[in-house]
Amino acid sequence: MWGLGAAFYLIGFYQRVAPAVITRELMSEFSIGAAALGNLAAFYYYSYVAIQIPAGVLADRWGPRRVLTAGAAIAAAGTLMFALATDYAAAGLGRLLIGGSVGVAFVSMLKLAGNWFAPTRFAMIAGLALACGVLGAVSAGVPLRLLVDAFGWRNVMSVAAAVTGLLAVAIWLAVRDDPAERGYASYAPSAPARHTPVLQGIRQALATRNVWLVFLISGAVSGPALTFGGLWGVPFLSTHYRLSTSQASLVTSLVLVCWAVAGPFVGALSDRMRRRKPLYVLGAVLAAAGWGCALLLPQLPLTLLVLLLAFTGCASSAVMVGFAIAKESAPAALAGTAGGIANMGNMLGGMIMQPAVGWMLDRRWTGALAKGVRVYDFDAYRAGFALMLVWLAAALLLLVFVRETHCRQTQ
Repeated sequence: MWGLGAAFYLIGFYQRVAPAVITRELMSEFSIGAAALGNLAAFYYYSYVAIQIPAGVLADRWGPRRVLTAGAAIAAAGTLMFALATDYAAAGLGRLLIGGSVGVAFVSMLKLAGNWFAPTRFAMIAGLALACGVLGAVSAGVPLRLLVDAFGWRNVMSVAAAVTGLLAVAIWLAVRDDPAERGYASYAPSAPARHTPVLQGIRQALATRNVWLVFLISGAVSGPALTFGGLWGVPFLSTHYRLSTSQASLVTSLVLVCWAVAGPFVGALSDRMRRRKPLYVLGAVLAAAGWGCALLLPQLPLTLLVLLLAFTGCASSAVMVGFAIAKESAPAALAGTAGGIANMGNMLGGMIMQPAVGWMLDRRWTGALAKGVRVYDFDAYRAGFALMLVWLAAALLLLVFVRETHCRQTQ
């Protein structure tokens, strides 16, 4: 039940990161600069972020099965549109459809986890969800680069559309919203769920201090990983550390792999400690220190840089604890809505930072070109990446006000 939702989330992460590997092709084919490329990649985030709260409401009301099936079908159509796009507008519309459709995956997975798994496993399951997603990101690294070199990016994306369509059929046939539909006991709240009016439910969730604090903090913690691993890491490493595109893709994939591998362990440790806040704070502090050293210090030894990025990826996985905090802080019947709000904040990091870094790069561009594509110096990248660190510093202050839930439903 949960695994098919995880497969859709994997595809969503693949689509999220794919532009980082084909930046050269996209900039050349659509004749665009860094700011326009950042916006093309961020079209995914615009619709992804916008759908989070509606996805949570729909998961609470219609059930994850219907939401996941519809999402996978629309994602297949959007991927095909992107693959066949002849101009920038069509490519942007395809990315917009992809982001809005795959945006239902994570919230629906959390809803399934709340029904099919014991509450004491929730943080670990959220971490496993991230691990599944990052497998998709890794497939959009070196493997995607090799496939694009062999078959062209349009053909590869067309095949991805077909696979996503088949997944939509599998979800509809196999997934069930609750164990009771298969004759098993459910972990869902025993009290009958009353359908709170949509706006009232959103207000109730946001009225919980922890929910909106997680909304603001999560984007700052995940944003640098999504921005570096999802778009600007490959050109940065290729330009300033003289790595090939495949080598740079391998390094950015390492960041996401470490993020994924550490996620379940951080979640399980939080479950075992019966504490959420200490790990959330520690991860955010270590992530800020790691990103600051890796991205702002020039010409680090390559081995040290890779170790720093791997360490920072592990530290960033603490963001998954925030989803448990939001779920445990909101009313139990609004678990999907709270998860949607938390994930909306989570994805704001990539949505805001990818184009913001591109904007700063264009402002600091010195006019250098390589095969018709803009090349940015280290100072330009340092100015762009500094924007991410400012938000992360603000998040560290907000973490002070988060209340501990002790791994139990507080409402």
